[in-house]
Amino acid sequence: MKLGVYKSISLMDNMEKPWYVYILECADGSFYTGVTNNIDARMKAHAEGKGSKYVYKKGFKKLLRAKPCKSKSNACKYEYAIKRLPKNEKLDWFN
Repeated sequence: MKLGVYKSISLMDNMEKPWYVYILECADGSFYTGVTNNIDARMKAHAEGKGSKYVYKKGFKKLLRAKPCKSKSNACKYEYAIKRLPKNEKLDWFN
């Protein structure tokens, strides 16, 4: 019975945190697109070299854009769509 209580609390926490799709610039000028439910923590992880292998190798420069999404699923779908765009169109997607 306690498991059910903890599970519902965990689900409530997830519902309260919006998911985001974001794009950041690496030190070499390349872009990295990802999803998170905590922008600040994710950018800190990227800055410390713990966010992703790609950003670790390329170096974190700055967050360029972030957009809230209805769900993790939507954020992942948007991430996929953005990654398919040419570099010069990626930032426009967020407008």
